[in-house]
Amino acid sequence: MKILVVGSGGREHVIVWKAAQSPRVDKIYCAPGNAGIAELAECVDIKAMEFDRLAAFAKEKEIDLTIVGMDDPLVGGIVDVFEAQGLRVFGPRKNAAILEGSKAFSKDLMKKYGIPTAAYETFDDPKAAEAYLETAKYPIVLKADGLALGKGVLICQTKEEAFAGVREIMEDRKFGAAGDRMVVEEFLTGREVSVLSFVDGKTIKTMASAQDHKRAKDGDQGLNTGGMGNFSPTPFYTEEIDAFCRKYVFQPTVDAMAAEGRPFKGVIFFGLILTEDGPRVLEYNARFGDPEAQVVLPRMENDLIDVCEACIDGTLDRIDLHFLEDACVCVVLASDGYPVSYEKGFPIRGMENFRGKEGYYLFHAGSAFNERGEVVTNGGRVLGVTALGKDLREARANAYKAVDWVDFDNKYYRHDIGKAIDEAD
Repeated sequence: MKILVVGSGGREHVIVWKAAQSPRVDKIYCAPGNAGIAELAECVDIKAMEFDRLAAFAKEKEIDLTIVGMDDPLVGGIVDVFEAQGLRVFGPRKNAAILEGSKAFSKDLMKKYGIPTAAYETFDDPKAAEAYLETAKYPIVLKADGLALGKGVLICQTKEEAFAGVREIMEDRKFGAAGDRMVVEEFLTGREVSVLSFVDGKTIKTMASAQDHKRAKDGDQGLNTGGMGNFSPTPFYTEEIDAFCRKYVFQPTVDAMAAEGRPFKGVIFFGLILTEDGPRVLEYNARFGDPEAQVVLPRMENDLIDVCEACIDGTLDRIDLHFLEDACVCVVLASDGYPVSYEKGFPIRGMENFRGKEGYYLFHAGSAFNERGEVVTNGGRVLGVTALGKDLREARANAYKAVDWVDFDNKYYRHDIGKAIDEAD
């Protein structure tokens, strides 16, 4: 088989890496890819939002399956474009990807079908939002309605902060068109857990749980990012919580989308918060998480291509997902200054230290080749240093050991990824 993966980050690197393990796969292309992906796939200079060019390339190269990693092309309708040209593609159609593309849509869906989530109101007028916030209970959460690279969420402790947040989202347009509408949401407390799942329109099969670290700095301080590290499984996602979510969250979401005439095929990412009153849905994503994919896919024993095709063909009920007992931890190496401003173009040293080391992986999130052919930094999040271990403590120790194997001039990372596992004892 010939495979095309669409995207250029750490998530796409691990998808390419996992696809390359399939005995069914002969050739992988990635558009546009990055310097790390280039070791496993032929990178193609086509951007993820150039749907017609991507579809033409898939036809020209007789691609058997395209896997779309990124949210923007899915929400923009890349799957519809590919399907209209008779191409096999893994991911939700545009009318289903709205589950991530509009927070207002997803909140309304949960409300209509009784899926547990935080109380909320939606606004498209900043003055109306401010009037509501005058009498609201604090802290409170403001969310830009559309896609904002995981950064369009503001937790406001006071009315003054909330008013400033309204200006930032809706008037100053910090997140662009994502701020056309805004969701104001009840602030919930508890541990956040990620559960990724494969869906074929009617059947859902969940993957291993994971736990993200969104804030830029140690101790969950600093600004929200796309994710500074992850671990899987999380000990806080118990069998009791899983049973609750299967009954009241996972299957009901799939059924709700089907009932709305928006059958979902692909990956649904459930962002959960475990409150004193039980699990609640914080958000949905319509694709693999990043860096959740970096800790979940290395633990998955199934052939990724088999599972993707079962989702497309509606035969997921015939698949049993299996995961290693081993735990996995990913520590993101970022450019100092991320997520605000940072320099790039620094040579990356020590990548060869990962070669031949079983259970250690280096997934590239933001890398490129310079004019001299050197691999250099090319983004805020640069690398995902990932390691397996017999348990979370060993996986964490292995990941932080491997952090020292690779270097670049403005390397920055959190030192407390997975520290919460100490509290689970």
